[in-house]
Amino acid sequence: MTIRLQYCDHYKTERVTRFAPSPTGALHLGHVASALFGWSLAQPAGQWLVRMEDIDPQRCKPAFAAAILDDLAWLGLLPCGPVLYQSARMAVYAHVLDRLERMGLLYPCFCTRSDIARESTAMLSAPHTAPDGSVLYPGRCRTLDAAEQALRMEAGQPYVLRLNMARAMARAQECAKENAQGGATCPVGSRVANGTGATGQGAVRGVVADAAWPLTYHDLNCGPVPCQPELFGDVVLARRDVPASYHLCVTCDDAAQGVTLVTRGEDLRPATSLHRLLQTLMGWPAPHYAFHPLLCNAEGRRLAKRDGALAISTMRARGMSAEQVRRKAMFTAAQRQSTCGPAPAP
Repeated sequence: MTIRLQYCDHYKTERVTRFAPSPTGALHLGHVASALFGWSLAQPAGQWLVRMEDIDPQRCKPAFAAAILDDLAWLGLLPCGPVLYQSARMAVYAHVLDRLERMGLLYPCFCTRSDIARESTAMLSAPHTAPDGSVLYPGRCRTLDAAEQALRMEAGQPYVLRLNMARAMARAQECAKENAQGGATCPVGSRVANGTGATGQGAVRGVVADAAWPLTYHDLNCGPVPCQPELFGDVVLARRDVPASYHLCVTCDDAAQGVTLVTRGEDLRPATSLHRLLQTLMGWPAPHYAFHPLLCNAEGRRLAKRDGALAISTMRARGMSAEQVRRKAMFTAAQRQSTCGPAPAP
């Protein structure tokens, strides 16, 4: 596989990257481009890992996960080590939530989506939205006292756990100050349990905790980028239907797997600020980041399973070779990148 996206190769020695699909359907060309992007940046001496982000039991199916792994193997993309399944790590995520709760950074929110929509509509100004397009939580349950919280929980009222962003930002700033002064009250370089029994994926590798303030993340092409996690407001870290959330799980597992370079689509760039905040609060290492363009269909919409993106299994059935699929994925991604313009120099 010789086709590469143009991307700077700084800090390449012994990189650890990962490909983390959600098994909610078949692998398509956009997935392959993303997998190849991370795989190529781990070459020649690094490790490329695979993680199944399958915390949603309603949408994620074992059959989809097995089919994804089969397609990856057919493409010649074999992970360096066992596949990590998030659905097997709920106890680990519960431990992380417990730590954040003991820091006083979480609170239960009993508002439904319709409650939030009504309150946002009733505001004098236009509803504010987070970088991911969601409506910012107005904060109704943030001020509930402990007695009211307990009463609602005992009554069986469903709730989510939200991060108190103001407190979290203040705590992260304290950690940065204390770590700069050599204090020991904030965690630094904490290890996260793998939960699989495998050795070598539970240790922190290659990067160190970065609790400098103001927060930044390191873009492989652009260098330090300022973080603005406060734009997300009091984000949900544990859902009603699943006792965890994407932001919590992905950040926890990157630390657990020793990922040193997170490769992801441009659509997840804003979320990186939030992930850096969680890393600082938990004392987890700060990996570097590399962002790839999103593959789009003829209408200009990103390739998605729900829109019927052509599955790799269909391409295989039509007689395409693995090399042809790999080349098609990388060529399409390279075209998309050139359309967006060259990446800034570091």
